[in-house]
Amino acid sequence: MEQEKGPVTSALARFRAGPEAAGWRELAFFASGAADRIAARLDAEIAAGAEIAPPPEDIFRALTLTPLDHVKVVILGQDPYPRRGDAHGLAFSFRGKHSLPPSLKVILRELADDLGGPVPKSGDLTSWARQGVLLLNAALTTLVGQSGAHMKIGWQALTDEAVAAVSAGRPAVVFLLWGGPAHSRAPLIDRTKHLVIESGHPSPLNRARDFPGSRPFSRANQWLESRGLAPIDWRLGMEP
Repeated sequence: MEQEKGPVTSALARFRAGPEAAGWRELAFFASGAADRIAARLDAEIAAGAEIAPPPEDIFRALTLTPLDHVKVVILGQDPYPRRGDAHGLAFSFRGKHSLPPSLKVILRELADDLGGPVPKSGDLTSWARQGVLLLNAALTTLVGQSGAHMKIGWQALTDEAVAAVSAGRPAVVFLLWGGPAHSRAPLIDRTKHLVIESGHPSPLNRARDFPGSRPFSRANQWLESRGLAPIDWRLGMEP
């Protein structure tokens, strides 16, 4: 009798079977067994009583909502929000019931200052992902209540491969690299085809304060439009 699959292994299988995964599942991370090993490890942690964030069904949400052949903008994060219910598989995106996370508040303030208008009240960035903004964390999971718990279990290979695949396979993409870990991926990007906008991290703990005033949203749209591509509707609170 076949052994019942764990929740993360099952989520991985569903991701691979979906049409949106067509480009992503060719990455070595998925083809070599690395993804399966991480899924097995996470299932073992869950079986031992651990709780992971985001829930298993949302782990691959960034790749599902933004297929490889739809990517127009890339925003890289670190790892999911560790509080239960906050993370849902998109970097920086928030669906919790309490106040917005500090870094997201800074992002939304910059969005308002850059494009004009009020600061959005919603922290759900799903509408960005549906328009081709790949919101990818360097680690797709963490333990509830513990930031960075899964930063060293192999997820970062996926981030590197995804960035390289977008650079090689897409004709014109804006890479918004916020903070040192995101900057480290810059050598993977072909700057003859793509725009790279580097700034400090939006964390309020960033003493250099070199994210506010960087105007990433308008600069991204200006560049996309200069290449005949539709801009991103960055407004939140309504689907485009």
